[in-house]
Amino acid sequence: MNTSTLDKLRKMKFFGMFHAFKSSIETGKTNDYTADELLAHLVEAEWDDRQNRRIERTILYAKFRYKAAIEDVHYHADRSIDRNQIMRLADCTFIDRFENLLITGSTGIGKSYVASAIGHQACILGYRVLYTSTPKLFAKLKMAKADGSYIKEIAKLERQQLLILDDFGIQPFDAQSRAALMEIIEDRHGKTSLIITSQLPVSKWFEVIGEKTIADAILDRIVHDAHRIELKGESMRRKRSVEPENSH
Repeated sequence: MNTSTLDKLRKMKFFGMFHAFKSSIETGKTNDYTADELLAHLVEAEWDDRQNRRIERTILYAKFRYKAAIEDVHYHADRSIDRNQIMRLADCTFIDRFENLLITGSTGIGKSYVASAIGHQACILGYRVLYTSTPKLFAKLKMAKADGSYIKEIAKLERQQLLILDDFGIQPFDAQSRAALMEIIEDRHGKTSLIITSQLPVSKWFEVIGEKTIADAILDRIVHDAHRIELKGESMRRKRSVEPENSH
């Protein structure tokens, strides 16, 4: 009977129940439960398994640059990271309020890691997240314009509750990229959230975007009421080259 039940659970893809029931049989714990307790145990196992698989799928879809975690962010005094601010951001209510987060600092300082850590936390909490390099995204959108898939790509971006644009402003925007950026920002404004990382201070973004009218419109939507993290100190990459432990 147990073998038949396990086989049916597996075929119905109730993998959490399957493993929990199989484990209970093998350890002889089935007799320790009342019928209600056993049912609750199996349902809880199935719930946890489905939640974990959903999180794994969401993280895989987000395509993060780093496997990052809030718990692994290092709060060195010289980095100017406020632990309380990071913890507040990690509850991801800023996404519910459609607010943005701007992370700036020199190369190698850990901007991408912090953005990824918050993005991972958003995935765990059930938000749709996509991480992308800004130069690669706009190169991809140019190709999409050429092959007719542009509307599909823009729609994909719009569906994400949190879009992470890494390495923003690493190169100036040309007219086509500037127009695409305006479209992305306009589509998302007041409906979803952005995390933007940049080596440049926010005061320099106007110059990088170019075209005064468009730059004004974009920055007004991005910067207004945005949370900001300005990382300081020496490059964490350089520091890791002389320290054995992994720092972020």
